[in-house]
Amino acid sequence: MNLSFRSGIGRLKENIRTVPDFPTPGVTFRDISPILADGQLLRLAITLFTDRYQRKSIDKIVAVDARGFILGGAIANVLGIGMIPIRKKGKLPPPYLEASYDLEYGSATLTLLDGAVQPGERVVIFDDVLATGGTAAAAAKLVTEAGGNLIELAFLVELSALHGREKLKGHTIHSAIIY
Repeated sequence: MNLSFRSGIGRLKENIRTVPDFPTPGVTFRDISPILADGQLLRLAITLFTDRYQRKSIDKIVAVDARGFILGGAIANVLGIGMIPIRKKGKLPPPYLEASYDLEYGSATLTLLDGAVQPGERVVIFDDVLATGGTAAAAAKLVTEAGGNLIELAFLVELSALHGREKLKGHTIHSAIIY
C-alpha cells in the first residue's frame, strides 16, 4: 500500500462521524455524510474503488439500498458500466428475486429485478458499510441466484467487531476503511 493511498484512507476515516446509540441503544453508527458532502473526499472515495476495478473487466456494479447507491452509481459511471439497484422489499415492481436477512436491530428483505443481472456477468456488489453481514449475504445470494459471477463485495467501511465477514465466507471482500 503506497503512502498516498494510506493518507487518503486516513483523510476519509477522519471525516466519518461516530454517532453512539443510533438507531437504537448500543449501536454505534458510522456516518459517511461528511464524506458525501465534501467534493474532494467524495472523489477520493470513488477513486479508491474505480482504481481497484479499472482493469478487472467488471460488467456491473450492484449497489445496495440506499447509501450504497450513491457511491456505487458514481463508481459505475466512472467505469462506464451499468449499476443495478438492490432495494428493500416494496420498492421495486415485479418480477423480482428476494432474500430475507437479520440486522443487528431487526430483519429485512432485499429484492433484485429479475433479469437485471444476466447469467455470467461479472459483478461487484457495493455497499457503504459491512456490519453484521446479513445485508451483504442477502445481496450475494440474489446475485448468484440470478446467475451473476460475483467477483467481490466492496465496502467503504467495515465494522470488524460485528464479524460480518463470517457470513460471507467463500466470497472475496474488500473494505477501504476498517474499524
